[in-house]
Amino acid sequence: MEERLQKILARAGHGSRRSCEDLVRQGRVAVNGRTAQLGQKADPHRDNITLDGKPVQTGGPLVYVALHKPRGILSDEGDGSGRLSTVLDLVSLPERLFPVGRLDLRSEGLILLTNDGDMAYRLTHPRFAHEKEYHVLVEGEPDEATLSKWRRGVFLDGRRTAPAIVSTLRREEAYTWLRVVLREGRKRQIRRVGAMLGYPVHRVIRMRIGPLRLGNLKLGQWRKLTGAEVSALRSSVRKPRQSKKRRGGKKRR
Repeated sequence: MEERLQKILARAGHGSRRSCEDLVRQGRVAVNGRTAQLGQKADPHRDNITLDGKPVQTGGPLVYVALHKPRGILSDEGDGSGRLSTVLDLVSLPERLFPVGRLDLRSEGLILLTNDGDMAYRLTHPRFAHEKEYHVLVEGEPDEATLSKWRRGVFLDGRRTAPAIVSTLRREEAYTWLRVVLREGRKRQIRRVGAMLGYPVHRVIRMRIGPLRLGNLKLGQWRKLTGAEVSALRSSVRKPRQSKKRRGGKKRR
């Protein structure tokens, strides 16, 4: 059976489907010796598929790892310079894994590593709108009016952020811990919104991705997901989240 190349590459552990599309665009993928084109299909059992001249291996076991990322560690594969450690340096497994979603260099918390490209695509694509929960340490004591603004959304780069769940967890001297739950993930979104509202962000810890929780993993530690956790993730990614307009049925005229 022929499949789109990005699906084959993702299943072989070379990234999410979207990142594998980039590999094809960059001319790094070939089928039977010819440079592949975006949208091209191939049969992994019949065709010779290569990435950077090396055969693409498919059919290996799917692996799912939860990692507690420390600050100062890159959450992606890095730029190849080796100047900074990445989350992949913290996990010693023979399978080729890649991170699902990102945390900036100064942030910490839950990262999912896997070679399941289809699940990675569904967890990161905006149309599936999966919840991600963070504990956020801000300077000062935000009042209810400020938290309401954060919940409703603010304008970043000319576009309003999606509604969020924001509540106070506890006070610590001149700082406040907030619980923030997002269904989108713009670059440095939490830090930028906090600064815009007048409450600089000092720490960001991701506690949850969909049904998967950080739990008691210590900084730098990792573990394989349980069967129940994998099943819960698979159940959560089966269908994209419907908008309120679509859930309400036909529009009234």
